[in-house]
Amino acid sequence: MTLSRRAWLVHCTALAAAFAAPRAFAQAVSAKPFRILVVGDSLSAEYGLERGSGWVALLEKRLAQDGIAAEVVNASISGDTTSGGRSRLAALLKQHRPTHVILELGGNDALRGLPLSMTQANLGEMAHAAKAAGARVVVVGMQVPPNYGRKYSDDFTALFAAVAQKEGAALVPFLLKGVADTPQADAMFQADRIHPRAQAHPTMLANVWPVLRPLLR
Repeated sequence: MTLSRRAWLVHCTALAAAFAAPRAFAQAVSAKPFRILVVGDSLSAEYGLERGSGWVALLEKRLAQDGIAAEVVNASISGDTTSGGRSRLAALLKQHRPTHVILELGGNDALRGLPLSMTQANLGEMAHAAKAAGARVVVVGMQVPPNYGRKYSDDFTALFAAVAQKEGAALVPFLLKGVADTPQADAMFQADRIHPRAQAHPTMLANVWPVLRPLLR
């Protein structure tokens, strides 16, 4: 190999490195350090809504608005129970490797009359598994109408706080605060009186955001 050819190769290598460095830097800057996995039911799966109008989609917009580099993975399924969520969580954790997990499940357990002890155990196991995978956990609480009976309603509400306390998770006390507990509640729900209209979802996000935001550091 002649000196001139060696010099030419060195020059080409230097040029390649010069072009690659900005590209690598741009990729590093654009990388999103947070990945938020939402495991929920129809309240998070945009049931009956136009795509992009649910609270999870609004969360993505809020993150971008606040300049927080985060990816949101919505793994919510309409009709899902805590048993269903528990059965699929391990695969979701392995696939997405989230930094944060939001658990929004339990409402369908109550609608089906499932034992509260089972709901609490399932949520507890999910929170524990997510934490063991290195994620910070948010448990989203739910409430049931008064016709379920005072004791059942109180016990159902309390189980979310109990799971959060035991597993060291953050707690959203009631996802539908300001939606289901207002004098104008009927106007906030679809015809089935179970699923909130799009106009209610900003309020739902407003219940989640103050709990999630401090964890994004």
